Amino acid sequence: MSHAPRLTAPRPTATPESVSTPIPRPDPLDIVFMALADPTRRAILAMLLEDDMAVTDVAEPFPISLAAISKHLALLAEAGLISQEKRGRVKWCKLEPDAMRAASVWMQAFGQFEPLNLEAFERFLESELGTPPQPD
Repeated sequence: MSHAPRLTAPRPTATPESVSTPIPRPDPLDIVFMALADPTRRAILAMLLEDDMAVTDVAEPFPISLAAISKHLALLAEAGLISQEKRGRVKWCKLEPDAMRAASVWMQAFGQFEPLNLEAFERFLESELGTPPQPD
């Protein structure tokens, strides 16, 4: 009688390197920008500017599943941009605008530069390259 082959791989043993090396945590500012990078998540935040919303109401205008919306909401919550609480049987989402403060301060540092004058830039390119400007 033969034994059945082992279906699971043996568990790896911990090595000193794997035990002592902590996983680096992402910077909170990176998490906020990652959350803001997605258009669906930005739209959700814009909706929550008006008022707290139930998860099902948040999901309604989007052509994606409730599970997909839940993943977006979890990422927004991880970034601290929203909070979620259960009221009865309904899960509600609330905007947490203070979480964007660090991102706003970081971006405002770039506001000290003059806005780019595109017409002047086009004239500069024309003079340097000797090409006429393209019609609008």
